[in-house]
Order: sequence, then C-alpha cells, then structure tokens
Amino acid sequence: MIEGLIGKKVGMTSVFVEGADIPVTVIETPGCFVTQVKASDTDGYAALQVGFLEKKESRTNKASLGHAKKAGTPAFYHVKEFGGEDLADGYKLGQKIEVTDLFKAGDFVDVTSKSKGKGFTGVVKRWGFKGGPASHGSKHGRTGGSVGQGSSPSKVFKGMKMAGQHGNTNITTQNLKVVDVREKENVILIKGAVPGAIGAVVVIKKALKK
Repeated sequence: MIEGLIGKKVGMTSVFVEGADIPVTVIETPGCFVTQVKASDTDGYAALQVGFLEKKESRTNKASLGHAKKAGTPAFYHVKEFGGEDLADGYKLGQKIEVTDLFKAGDFVDVTSKSKGKGFTGVVKRWGFKGGPASHGSKHGRTGGSVGQGSSPSKVFKGMKMAGQHGNTNITTQNLKVVDVREKENVILIKGAVPGAIGAVVVIKKALKK
C-alpha cells in the first residue's frame, strides 16, 4: 500500500470527541491519481507517482501533457512519488486513490508543508535573542552582537545565528493523530497545528516513528 497522499490545508477548527474539545487542522483531500508506476526491475526502485490538483491543457507544457496522456489522466499542478508495499500489483495507471483507502481515525501521520514566509528578519524575531539594554545610552538595541573571534581563528563559524530569511522552508511535523476522516466532504481532521499557510499544499504520510 502507498505510504502517503497530497492534500491542501483549509484551516483550523475544533471538534468534540467524547466530551473533549479537540483543536484540529482541516486538510482537503479529494484524492490523487496514479500517473506512473515504478518497479525495481525497470527503474531500480518501487514507487508510485501521483498527481494532485488538475491542470488545464492550455497551461501545461508538452512534456507534462504527454506524460499525463500516457497515464490516461489530466495534467496536474503537483506531482510526487511515494513508496510503499506491493505497489506494482495493487495499483494501475490512472487509478484514483482516496484518503479513506489509507487513513482512519486513530492513525498517526507525519505532515510536510512549506512554512509561512516572514521575509528578512533580525535575530530577535528569527532566533528569540533578548537584545541589549534599553536604557543608559547602550545603543545596542536589537542587534546580534559579536559573531566572530580575534586573531585566532579569525573567522565566523558556519551555522552562526544571524539575521536572514525567516520561514518559507519545508517543515515536517511528526506523530500527529488523525481525529476523523470524512469521505463525503473529502477532508481529514488532524489534531494540532500543521505547517503552512491556508491553501498550502501538504504531504500526509504514515508516521515513521510509530
């Protein structure tokens, strides 16, 4: 069975489960289509390539359009490979994979998405630095302070926490619990927060460490 699917973050809400108010993230998962089946004997590894969010032909280049027509599917905005077990025998080109085929309430998942981009930020916002004294004319403010050494070794070490790009990176949150899977609404409710802004594309996989 394939190990994950692609979905879109809708937002957060809360649901009552056995009298408890549980905060959940709502992820829309209308299903993914198999666009390529990779096998160990031909490709060197076993995997399924799936597509998410249908794309108009007028917006698709010829290479992607030809690849989609070979699979008997429309073109997609997002294409990703997933591993799993018995993929070549269990799936066919053009087959639709529903969220209910993989996940159910009580399962644990890992969710990956691109975090919110916050632009170029200083060390106080980016790393939580305290900053300098605000009185007695210190003039330190919110600067980072010294980052290097003197005559030895006379360089700035890699990985030093400085001002720079904040956010806009792929983040994986592990071991989130599936609260509910609603087939009619094509949504999966996951307990807690999930990386990314509203509308962000997310990858949901079976938990690696559970």
